[in-house]
Amino acid sequence: MTRIYYRPLVQHGPVRSTGALPLVGGPLWFTHAERLTRTDAEVVPVDDIPQSWLDRLTEPRAHIAGLDMSEPQVMGILNVTPDSFSDGGKFLNPKAALEQGRALVAGGATIIDIGGESTRPGAEFVPADEEIGRTAPVISALRAELQTPISIDTRKAPVARAALETGANLVNDVAGFTYDAELALLCADHAAPVCVMHAQGDPATMQQDPRYDNVLLDVYDFLEDRIDTLEAQGIPRTAILSDPGIGFGKTLEHNLILLRNISLFHGLGCGILLGASRKRFIGTIGEAPRTEDRTPGSIAVGLAALAQGVQILRVHDVAETAQAVRLWQAVR
Repeated sequence: MTRIYYRPLVQHGPVRSTGALPLVGGPLWFTHAERLTRTDAEVVPVDDIPQSWLDRLTEPRAHIAGLDMSEPQVMGILNVTPDSFSDGGKFLNPKAALEQGRALVAGGATIIDIGGESTRPGAEFVPADEEIGRTAPVISALRAELQTPISIDTRKAPVARAALETGANLVNDVAGFTYDAELALLCADHAAPVCVMHAQGDPATMQQDPRYDNVLLDVYDFLEDRIDTLEAQGIPRTAILSDPGIGFGKTLEHNLILLRNISLFHGLGCGILLGASRKRFIGTIGEAPRTEDRTPGSIAVGLAALAQGVQILRVHDVAETAQAVRLWQAVR
């Protein structure tokens, strides 16, 4: 049987067309959708969309870790690693990490994402005890000072357990909860919200030769399967974010296809997180070989995603992004 998907064609503005439906209960709306199969695509009115799809495309998203999903949220990246692609080594020292965490919040971050294992292409494995040693003290110090939600970026249950016990509020797994079978059960036991991301391969090999039959639908199917599995393991859909995994086992063209069509992922019934900040494709298209010069391109990609209803932007350049989002909201 041919699988059919519906991607809402998102619009904005105070004057809505007759029959327009709100996108996930927010200020954006749609009157038509792209009906997709693996062999064909056509534009159809909302009256032709099955109710099961309409429900997920229109229902307001629940708060996640205290974050209002009806407003754009900025997740500030805090890598306590020696080898992350953009800022590796800068915040490995706990004192420097604490200062950076404060700066991220002052700049407008509404959640901080702390990672102790680099996931850049070619990155090597980090043992759990070493990852805990990098992340848990920083989470504990930040929680003692700040009320801002904290996310732990890990694929390992022991690391997540230590993070949750020291004050983290959300578990962000770049492996889509496929690496450690205990991780989902741990999150369910702690009633912790999660972010499930798509990646093809692991960081050491993912960019060697990524291939898909249909990158958009393959990523959607993966995320749908993982979300269904997480629900079965005790994590409600309302506590799950989805992330298409830009740059994780994708070519430049794969990334662009996902970004052009990212509104499809509203059909999963979860909030959407986008992590495209400073990534290689931005440097290639934007002619910015140095990662620190990719802020304008990162913001451009982020605003384009917000226009399709993405709820959370995971970024390095928090103050610049937060300012851009405020202006984007004002003119819209």
